[in-house]
Amino acid sequence: MLKGKKILLGISGGIAAYKSAFLIRLLQKAGAEVKVVCTHNALEFITPITLETLSRNKIYSDLFSKNNDYSTEHISLTDWADIFIVAPATANIIGKLANGIADDALSTSLIAFNKKIYLAPSMNCKMVQHFAVQKNLNYLKENNIEIIEPAEGFLACGYEGSGRMEEPEQIIRFIENDLKKKSKLNGKKFLVTAGPTYEAIDPVRFIGNRSSGMMGFCIAEEIALNGGSVTLVSGPTHLQINNPLIKRIDVSCAEEMLDACMTHFNDSDITIMAAAVADYTPENKINQKIKKSSDELILKLKSTTDILAALGKKKKKNQVLIGFSLETNNELENAKNKLKRKNLDFIVLNSLNDKGAGFEFSTNKITIIDNHNNITNFELKDKKEVAKDIVNKIISLLK
Repeated sequence: MLKGKKILLGISGGIAAYKSAFLIRLLQKAGAEVKVVCTHNALEFITPITLETLSRNKIYSDLFSKNNDYSTEHISLTDWADIFIVAPATANIIGKLANGIADDALSTSLIAFNKKIYLAPSMNCKMVQHFAVQKNLNYLKENNIEIIEPAEGFLACGYEGSGRMEEPEQIIRFIENDLKKKSKLNGKKFLVTAGPTYEAIDPVRFIGNRSSGMMGFCIAEEIALNGGSVTLVSGPTHLQINNPLIKRIDVSCAEEMLDACMTHFNDSDITIMAAAVADYTPENKINQKIKKSSDELILKLKSTTDILAALGKKKKKNQVLIGFSLETNNELENAKNKLKRKNLDFIVLNSLNDKGAGFEFSTNKITIIDNHNNITNFELKDKKEVAKDIVNKIISLLK
């Protein structure tokens, strides 16, 4: 659940700050990118060089510093991050957040953050039970701040009781469980196709296209980041994927992709056909390399099975089917016809006439047309951002 997430780790001035080093490592091991925001007092317990070496990023500890990349670092960092974790969270930083006080790098960043916040309190057991701390914690809970309750045990001050910051492994487990429980696509099964197909002429030659597979791979990653499980059927590509929620099936030709899709379609809630499947394949595959013996070679081609249309005929009432349409002329009309003919819920149109869109680009420009004739145009974006737009459309349909 944390793979690909951008995380701000806030560290305030408590003895448990030493555990933050382990937390950074575990977050990175889970696939997250980490940047650190800390108070001056936190740096009494753990050094900047330790935090910067482990996170591989500069720390942010001063509101006004010549070392800051921006004069409004608290804004740029909070725009960058998906999740804010404060561990340890002292009574002081809890009180500041609950009362809207922003007077240092960490408290200012917290006030500027409008996404998910997790606090792992750490303090003496008497401080935990103080009415003001309890009032602040309860108020934060009421406002959707997640509190990772402190553990009981021996405290640095010599007391024994509640107040120990939860162990880094438990913090990770808490956050992953919380994200899974609240993820928008949790429990949904997806079938996604990506890449080209290669239709063999002989053992060394094939008919193919320029698809890199990047769009389909970005969609699969975005689905997994939102908690969905994905079967990714990919044609030949150099792209790699490493997410436990994504099962990859490699195929070469249109027939193999058809077989894989037919096998997995019935078990899928949502199917996204982003692959560029060949429309034609050689009628006869030659088992030996064709020798150049004349000035011309005539190939007889036959149609491949239209996989999207075949799935559209099989689609059940509770399934969602999404197609792609890459056009060079009459784009909107052709996409609408394809949407209707193939029984799709929506279609993603891109045009080769748009600069930076289509094959062999890291960007794409799309138009989404649904079966209620709603048309949404998007600007040219990085394909990762395009994938978010497509997944957000799916989420809106599921609602």
